[in-house]
Amino acid sequence: MSEHRSDSAAPAAVGDPGELVPIPPAAARLGELFAAAGHQLFLVGGPVRDALMGREVNDLDFTTDARPEQVLQLVAGVASGTWTTGIDFGTVGAQIGGQPCEITTFRADSYDRVSRNPVVAFGTDIAEDLRRRDFTMNAMAVSVTDRRLIDPHGGLADLARGVLRTPATPQESFGDDPLRMLRAARFVAQLGVTPAEPVIEAISQMSGELSRITAERVQAELNKLIAGPFPRRGLEVLVDTGLADVVLPELPALRMAADEHGQHKDVYAHTLQVLDQAIELEQREPGAQPDLVLRWAALLHDIGKPDTRRFVDGPGQAKQVTFHHHEVVGARLAKARLKALKFPKDQTEDIVRLVFLHLRFYGYGRGEWTDSAVRRYVADAGPLLERLHKLVRSDTTTRNKRKAAMLAATYDALEERIARLREQEELDAIRPDLDGTEIMAILRVKPGPLVGKAYKHLLELRMEHGPLTHEQAVQALRAWHADQQS
Repeated sequence: MSEHRSDSAAPAAVGDPGELVPIPPAAARLGELFAAAGHQLFLVGGPVRDALMGREVNDLDFTTDARPEQVLQLVAGVASGTWTTGIDFGTVGAQIGGQPCEITTFRADSYDRVSRNPVVAFGTDIAEDLRRRDFTMNAMAVSVTDRRLIDPHGGLADLARGVLRTPATPQESFGDDPLRMLRAARFVAQLGVTPAEPVIEAISQMSGELSRITAERVQAELNKLIAGPFPRRGLEVLVDTGLADVVLPELPALRMAADEHGQHKDVYAHTLQVLDQAIELEQREPGAQPDLVLRWAALLHDIGKPDTRRFVDGPGQAKQVTFHHHEVVGARLAKARLKALKFPKDQTEDIVRLVFLHLRFYGYGRGEWTDSAVRRYVADAGPLLERLHKLVRSDTTTRNKRKAAMLAATYDALEERIARLREQEELDAIRPDLDGTEIMAILRVKPGPLVGKAYKHLLELRMEHGPLTHEQAVQALRAWHADQQS
């Protein structure tokens, strides 16, 4: 059971930690308005935590004893715009001096333990409001008017120690809102904190409760986790506690499959290493931002292995494990999982395409591919080519330095061939040498299936032989058409 601290809502002492939290002009202006009307106003939650960590603070979240209708009246004269989408839950949004602000009345909610929607009840006390929040490091508030830090649950100490605890017992907190369990893993990935043992125990006991959370909310949390600085740590929490069994079962399933490289205890460990290496390559680019498509592709690239694992006879009495066509099965499984998580269609297609293509390079051998094969590799990857480069290079996790160097040199050679072909051809936009209008004019036909077949034939010639002159393309088209007529 988590420890509880006494209410520290006392006058600020000299050097109060609240003084470490900057009060932006928008917040100060609001504070003056609320104080003049006899109301309290506190900066609360994430903005306080991030300011104390030295992280950038963007949106501002406030809590107050004023009711929503009173908040609307107070901000009317200073807000350039307001929104009330969350007013049923006590939240009013306002744009103050170009700064988005959300102001929520003190809450004393109860939960039905069936959905995650609370029975909204407004409170009158800041300490009561903070107790209903998810984690102690998010259960701190700073008075906007006198800079007092309100920290009844020891959030500042937990933040300093990098420990994730809940204000109430973890069972009570997660029973109220199971999404908080997923948020715990997300904060591990974002902030590098470590969940307290009671938190881990409660999540392990209650992980099944996450099934009552909507796919959209789960997806949003998983994306934030994957985009964090430490996604591997967050994913390990998901797997170790059983949360992944509910929202991403393909990941723990990888622990059951032996890696054919023989250098990892399982494909799960290999996958996490590939993710780490993909992120390292991603971050080498100046100003790089987290690439969700690449990171998800790295995480899902081998999920077809458990279903394709086969044991075959090897040299002597040894058995060898194979995963033939795991990229095909993996692409299908990735599409199904991303669809279940309500991912956007275009993002799903990109991730699935990378999973499907990630093994193609291993057919390159020692450079025996023809120029036609190189063109097809580029054309199939399309705008995902640079991501595919990163994914393939990240997929080398062998501890055999000689083998790793050989694979890297081979991929270097492939990229050099792609670069040379780019200089010679419009490799990134491979199209037939004649377009549909030209095909119809040369063959004197109207739009229809024949035009599509002719276009496809010319595209195959372009792949196989590179660019043709206009005359060569016309001759090839007419020869093909004549064969179709015979």
